[in-house]
Amino acid sequence: MTASPASRIVETMAARGQTLAVAESLTGGMLTARLVDIPGASAVVLGGIVAYATPLKQSLLDVPAGLLDEHGPVHPDVAIAMARGVRERLAVDGSVADVGVATTGVAGPDPQGDSPVGLVYVAVADARGALVRELRLAGDRAAIREGAVQAALDGLLDLLDGRE
Repeated sequence: MTASPASRIVETMAARGQTLAVAESLTGGMLTARLVDIPGASAVVLGGIVAYATPLKQSLLDVPAGLLDEHGPVHPDVAIAMARGVRERLAVDGSVADVGVATTGVAGPDPQGDSPVGLVYVAVADARGALVRELRLAGDRAAIREGAVQAALDGLLDLLDGRE
């Protein structure tokens, strides 16, 4: 049986002595929950911040207010800022998380500003930089949120698989 993406992430990061911080908006804690369901997650997952309300992205995750004012919360640069910000905000004893991951988007049922239902951005960041993916997910609210979680896990695996 193949290990789940969350299991592979926790096992790989634990073996490397790496830590992870999670910033979530539309997924509302689902990504963090998926990761901490895995035995041994406490060695890897430092924690998660659910910044569902737009102003919390600025106050809790250091997303620049000007970026939020100009583009709103559903934007690739916002996702990157969330992933970078959570690494810093969840630092333990002065050590930032090795990797940050973030989700932001519109799960529906209604669009948010100019952002249609199903538009999601997932970002991963580490000391080398950040990557962001734009998704156009279909389905109901639950399906969009689940798709965002899966995309975040896939993004983390891609980042980890790219390392020696």
